[in-house]
Amino acid sequence: MTQETPTHPTACLALADGSVFYGIGFGATGQRVAELCFNTAMTGYQEIMTDPSYAGQIVTFTFPHIGNTGVNAEDDETADPVADGMVVKWDPTEPSNWRATEKLGSWLAARGRVAIGGIDTRRLTRLIRQQGSPHVALAHDPEGKFDIEALVAKARAFAGLEGMDLAKEVTCAQSYRWNEMRWAWPEGYSTQDAPKHKVVAVDFGAKRNILRCLASAGCDVTVLPATATAEEILAHEPDGVFLSNGPGDPAATGEYAVPMIREILDTTALPVFGICLGHQMLALALGGKTVKMNHGHHGANHPVKDKQTGKVEITSMNHGFAVDGQTLPDGVVETHVSLFDGSNCGIAMQDRPVFSVQHHPEASPGPQDSFYLFQKFAADMAAR
Repeated sequence: MTQETPTHPTACLALADGSVFYGIGFGATGQRVAELCFNTAMTGYQEIMTDPSYAGQIVTFTFPHIGNTGVNAEDDETADPVADGMVVKWDPTEPSNWRATEKLGSWLAARGRVAIGGIDTRRLTRLIRQQGSPHVALAHDPEGKFDIEALVAKARAFAGLEGMDLAKEVTCAQSYRWNEMRWAWPEGYSTQDAPKHKVVAVDFGAKRNILRCLASAGCDVTVLPATATAEEILAHEPDGVFLSNGPGDPAATGEYAVPMIREILDTTALPVFGICLGHQMLALALGGKTVKMNHGHHGANHPVKDKQTGKVEITSMNHGFAVDGQTLPDGVVETHVSLFDGSNCGIAMQDRPVFSVQHHPEASPGPQDSFYLFQKFAADMAAR
């Protein structure tokens, strides 16, 4: 049965500056208020929507063919979508992929996520680049009835991500073990049955594929909640500590995470590896500072230079805050920089096996440009 195209807008996106974009709604009905960002990736929309780092954000996709490969349970980065909503140029069509088990629209609807199609995403992206990530209200009503003044007021009342500790909202409720490794043809996912290193991963909003990469590097991974203390982490007698990605303002999460990291650094010589928010947490613990970016980095085509080797990696990124490389103390070096804007993308202690990166080495845009970071972490643990 062919679905009829609505003759009137069934969704709208209201910005705090009063701008309104009308389109066709799909996914769940209702309203969402959040920060709006754009993502330039051509693939991976399901992974993006389920990435915990997108908590508190609605994602505008610059690539028009969103929904064309459907969705499947294997590609979720966490149990359910975390991003608050989706904005696309074209309405999702019928999926065409042998791995698809469900349509994007029905998947979003079942998980309470609002989406809007038919939007001039080029115009919206230019607006975000020029003015910064705006606060917005996204509404989907099949009857097309919208109180625009109320939606704009909700967008203006949104507090924003600065000062927000969202890691507590997306972290695990209790500890668990992880042994699933990276997907490989033709067997798919396999399990790690001969680990060499015990790793405690602190979950600020960890993506599943990061945990898979750790397992594939020979790690026996125990995941602990974001609020875990140094004492609780060290009770597992790990060979190394991993600090995961996550959402929100690093300074807010740092109120409890930074003391934990400092205690581990002060009382042990354990290797430490951080990604994304974990990178920012490590920088704060070492004495650096973080800043809110104008529109952040979100995409799968970001060139990052390794200053130690001179090599350029094509990376995946998702962050609205960044480490201020000018604030790093003596003994801590900047290891990676973005070739888009020169912002910091990696740090390391000069005399200890402690390092972190802003980009996502597990996301495979290169496709394997950054996998060496997991091997480096494993080598640091093997050298103890």
